[in-house]
Amino acid sequence: MLGYEKVGSPSSLLIIVRGPSGSGKSSVAKSVRQRHGRGMAVLGQDVIRRSLLWERKDVSGGLAPDFIAHSAGFLLNAGWPVLVEGILSAAAYGPALRELMTAHRGRTLVYFLQVELAETFSRHATRPEADEFSITDMASWFEPDDRLDVPGEIVIPQSSSLADTVDRICRDARLAPVGDDLLTAATPPPTPPAPSDPRAARRSTPRSG
Repeated sequence: MLGYEKVGSPSSLLIIVRGPSGSGKSSVAKSVRQRHGRGMAVLGQDVIRRSLLWERKDVSGGLAPDFIAHSAGFLLNAGWPVLVEGILSAAAYGPALRELMTAHRGRTLVYFLQVELAETFSRHATRPEADEFSITDMASWFEPDDRLDVPGEIVIPQSSSLADTVDRICRDARLAPVGDDLLTAATPPPTPPAPSDPRAARRSTPRSG
């Protein structure tokens, strides 16, 4: 588990987006971060479990749940807003996520994207990774109402468009953009170096009268 009592600060932000395979979690996370700009971390279950850890599936004793919770805690302590997304089944990931939420000093927003199985098949067919797993795999993973049952958990119905879902999360999170433009605008121009040649300094000094 986390190994420490509290993470983050009263002003830190943790967003958790869960749902069945094909429900649109990754698209939502990508759009929320684009809306926010640089300075937000997205921890994707598939990236961490399948690519980074190369764990075949969620099994008892797997590293992914605690690794995700530890990573989120580290980033929250560093002052970054964090979005965790994935199927994140309540059975395998619930204990680590609940501990993270309890330890977090700041605001935590939890969403479950509730989508029917037939709709997940339709959405999956349009994804770049459509060939990586079959609809049979998706059916075996499917949990129609796999909520964490934590206070404040919000269920997003499949009738909510991607834009509407992203708007809802950004509005709830009160996200403030911190993109390159704002960072550049907040940085004062550099002070020009003093001339090394005294004669150049005299020439650059305007004459009076």
